[in-house]
Parts: sequence; C-alpha cells; structure tokens
Amino acid sequence: MNIVEKIRKLHEDQHRRNAPPVSASDIPLSFEAMSPQWLSKVLCKDVPGAQVMSRQLGPVDNGSSNRRKLQVTYNDAGQQAGLPSKLFCKASHDIANRVTLGVSGSLLGETTFYNEVRPILDIEAPVSVFANYDDESFNSILMLKDISDDVESFCSHETPMSKQRVESQMDVLATMHSRFLQSPELGTILSVLPSFAGYLRKSMTFGFESGANQGFLDAESVIPPALFKRFPEIWKKTVESTELQDQLPQTFVHNDVHVKNWYIMPGDRMGLSDWQCCTRGHWSRDLAYAISTACTVEDRRVWERDLIRYYLDKMEQAGAPKVSFDDAFTYYRQQMFSVLGFWTITLAPPPDLPDMQPKDITLEFVRRITVAMDDIDSIDSL
Repeated sequence: MNIVEKIRKLHEDQHRRNAPPVSASDIPLSFEAMSPQWLSKVLCKDVPGAQVMSRQLGPVDNGSSNRRKLQVTYNDAGQQAGLPSKLFCKASHDIANRVTLGVSGSLLGETTFYNEVRPILDIEAPVSVFANYDDESFNSILMLKDISDDVESFCSHETPMSKQRVESQMDVLATMHSRFLQSPELGTILSVLPSFAGYLRKSMTFGFESGANQGFLDAESVIPPALFKRFPEIWKKTVESTELQDQLPQTFVHNDVHVKNWYIMPGDRMGLSDWQCCTRGHWSRDLAYAISTACTVEDRRVWERDLIRYYLDKMEQAGAPKVSFDDAFTYYRQQMFSVLGFWTITLAPPPDLPDMQPKDITLEFVRRITVAMDDIDSIDSL
C-alpha cells in the first residue's frame, strides 16, 4: 500500500466512524463538527467560566486547503475577556487536500510556524489560536484570528504593486530570513521541518514532476519561445537548483510568497499569510518568487536589481553576513526553476491533487516567471 492509498484508507475509516471531537486536541472531520462545546475547549481554555454559546460558518472556500470563516458568540465571561469572535479556519478535510498537504510536509510546516515560529517573529502575519494535525491521516485544523477588518486589501495578480509596496515585501522577507539565518533554532524548533529539497522529493510521491512538465507544455502560449524550446532541460534544472539550496546557508523560508499570499495594511505595509509550504532553505528562492510574481513584467525589468540590493541591505542591517550583489543575483537566477514548478503543476494538477487556482491567474504567474527567467537567462545559470 503506497502513501496515497494509506491516506485514502485512513480518511475513509475516520469518516465511517464519524466520531465528533471530544477534547481540545481532537481534530474535527468537518467544519460543521466544530460544536460550541468543542470550540469552548479550544478558545476558552485560559478563561475560567468562559463558554462559546453559538457559532456561524461562512461560505465554503476550497483550494489547496479547505477554508471557512467562523463567527462565535461567548457568554459574559468570554466577552469580558475579549476572546476572538471572528476566525479564519483552514483544514484538510478532503482526501485531495490531505494528500497534497500531508505528503509534502505542509501540515507540519504550517503547524510549526503558528505554534513555534510566529510567537518569536516580528513581522506582519496572522496569529493562530489553535493549530493541530494528525500525522497518520493528515486531517488538520488551523484557526486564525480574522484580520479582515484591519486589512486595507488582500492582494491578487491585479493589485497595483508600487515599488514601495514591493520594498515592504523585501522588509518582511529580510526580517524573517535574517532572524533564523544559521540560527540555533535550526537545530531545535525548526529541526522538524524538511529542507526545501526534501519537500520537493516528498512532493514527487503525488506526481509533482509529471504535473509540472505537463503544465509547462500546456502554457506554451505565455512562455517565451526561446525558453519553451528548452523544455527537456527544465525539470533536470529544477531538481539541480533545488538540491543546490542544501549547500547554501540555511534559514526559515516561506516558499509560497506569490503576491496572492500578501495583504496590505495601512501605510502600504505588507503582511504575509498562508504558511503551509514553509521549510528550511536558502533565502534566494523566496526573493526570486516574491519579485517575479508581485511585479508586472515591465516594473520588474526596471526595479529588479534595485529590489535585490534593497533586500541585501536590509539583511545586512539586521546582522546577516554581507553577500555581494553578483552572488545574490546568481542565486536569484538559479532559484526560479522551482518557483515556476509551483505554478506549472497548478495548471495541470495530477489526479490526487485539488484544483488550486483559476486558470487565468495561473497562466499570468507562469508568464511573469518565465519572462523573468528568459530576461535573466536562468537556464544557463546552472
């Protein structure tokens, strides 16, 4: 029995039993199973006498994870304590989500981020009130404080990204990367995370290579012809560039910093969400991913080198060792391959994966990334 078949069997067994969650450590099998009694155990555990009296679920929103907004009402003790009433929940209730998030290590990564990393990281990012997963069936639940009322806007590929906004993205990444660069936490709280190379190897189990290759071919209309002709080299260089990360200084990396995972706070201050792909790795992949997806092609061509220098300056100001622009630019060029792979597989997901993004958005990101790769000659950087 392979890992996908095992997850499918555990998923079916759990739903056959369909036992409601009893303790706070239990993980509900559906959002509907999050009863006021269970929510009280999770949300009110530190406030004597507090209880959840009722709850209301928002619309279904499924993609790489199962998502629902949740509004709860408390008794007087809960209200007086200021317990959070608006929550954003992510889960892996469906089999396809369990396969994608469980096999790759994403559930471990996101749970580790919210339980261990977020409390000691000074950046704009959501805060969790509960995060847990089952390491056999890969059922999971993550409950975040809903930030919708504080955010000016959540980003999309159509969000106007000024240079100031992209520099704010660089601020967030430099703060995170410098905080954990070759830090003691790599041997403690972060030691449970795979390297990014390990993450990619695990993802091969559910067809990452075949999906990424098919997506590349399906996206021919938006890929520069010179790059498309070199299709036979793309996956080999994806693996090569990913394995190269293990030879470079390690830090904590987000790994999925496309512009849709960012939000804008007052003053054009950027925040970063969706931490389900985080691992240990080299900072250059986050840098390449953020710049190539946030900027239009025209803006990236004008700002690219300035943004890399800005990021390097922020890293050095935070105490990281100085890295020359030439070295950083080489790393940046090399790490574009797996950035592209994240979006070509989204265009052609294998049978066990869910549809994660609308086709028009996926094609736009493939276009931005491949034009960047063509502009900076990524394919000959290795």
